[in-house]
Amino acid sequence: MPCYEKDFEPELKRNKEFLEGLARGKGLALFGVCPLEPVRQYFHPSIIASTSLLKFGISIGFRLQDSIIDGIINEPTLIYKHHYSTVNHLLDHTAVQIANEIQNMGWKALPIPASQIVDWKQQSGHLPHKMVAYYAGLGWIGRSGLLINPQFGARVRYATVLTDLPLKAGKPVKGDCGDCHRCIESCPAGAITEEGYDRNKCLEKLKEFAKKPGIGQFICGVCVRACPAGMKGEEKKERQ
Repeated sequence: MPCYEKDFEPELKRNKEFLEGLARGKGLALFGVCPLEPVRQYFHPSIIASTSLLKFGISIGFRLQDSIIDGIINEPTLIYKHHYSTVNHLLDHTAVQIANEIQNMGWKALPIPASQIVDWKQQSGHLPHKMVAYYAGLGWIGRSGLLINPQFGARVRYATVLTDLPLKAGKPVKGDCGDCHRCIESCPAGAITEEGYDRNKCLEKLKEFAKKPGIGQFICGVCVRACPAGMKGEEKKERQ
């Protein structure tokens, strides 16, 4: 750590703890900070100019309800669709509140929506929240292409706040899926293989699911349910 960062480390830590307290108070389970440089390559062109002076990414994550995720077998359910939307709204509200507090402190902040599509062909947003979370040390990228948190597996949704507020940043954690192939075995699109994740196959299946009565959006959740990371022995057996 450079000398100037050591001098300001108590302040960096206080800033992080204050914002994390706000997120925890909203019921969020995960909070992390990453330096932005490794993530900029993933930014959508529409935010590149407005984020050029911002140095940190704040990742916030909400743990999804097991009782809802466990009900997903081969396709998304109506209650999952509602849960997905509700959690996105909560994440967005919390991101805006965090950004507002940062602004009140005299710094800049840009809240990035949890699930706003800006590239409809690729079905992608302003940035991949999972990469901010990864560089913040909240998990690793699994075979499914999802961020896998050691405690909650893939059962987390994320949003991001970009800022120039000095913060204590985390680092990527070591982790991998080992010999687990649950997501490969369960994927209804055949989009997850040992060779990697096929986004196009996944999108085609999401389009199919979106046409089902009451769904109306690109969601699935099957690989989210399948991931056993963070589960204990008996719990893993029960959810197979």
